[in-house]
Amino acid sequence: MTSVKTPADEAEARAIQDELRIRVVRDEVGPPPGRGLVAGVDVAYDDEQDVVAAAAVVLDAATLDTVEEATAVGRVAFPYIPGLLAFRELPTVLAALDALTAVPALVVCDGYGIAHPRGFGLASHLGVITGLPTIGVAKNPFTFTVEPLGTDRGRTSALRAVDGAEVGRALRTQAGIKPVYVSVGHRVSLDNACAHTLALSPRYRIPESTRLADALCRRALREARG
Repeated sequence: MTSVKTPADEAEARAIQDELRIRVVRDEVGPPPGRGLVAGVDVAYDDEQDVVAAAAVVLDAATLDTVEEATAVGRVAFPYIPGLLAFRELPTVLAALDALTAVPALVVCDGYGIAHPRGFGLASHLGVITGLPTIGVAKNPFTFTVEPLGTDRGRTSALRAVDGAEVGRALRTQAGIKPVYVSVGHRVSLDNACAHTLALSPRYRIPESTRLADALCRRALREARG
């Protein structure tokens, strides 16, 4: 079973990020869009009870049919600190992934990869820990600057850090609808990450992998709360 260490405090969490960040692989293209198995992962919280539920949903990338799904429920083991959310989510996400029998060629995270204040969001952390190709698809641009974006489906624009570096892209998955924000996690190029996101979003703003994982983790949380 893949595991992740829970830091004792913020300083240790940042040290772990610094150690793992240099292991992110950025020079691989990644698996081809529309083929093989793709997993989506997401989490839901009950902060009053310190409970977190995670879901992993595996889709056939060609048909977007569900192949397998799994959930895991655990205790929140790390406080809410901006930039360190992966430490709250990863243990339960890993438990859900480990419960699968299928091995996905790509994991899509509801969040960020290298488009992160410290260059190491959940998608990157998950990719380095598991070795799987990962991407982050977020619903907002966080602290980054977004260049102007056309309204047609498939249009993209750069997501830039303060120093001007492109850390991701805004992607219009549906014409005239707000974009999503795609970033590399691990072992996938940015072009390929955008192509996967578009292929996984034929009808809705967010990828089917994320949409189904979101519904599943919310259901698991309701059941855990009784």
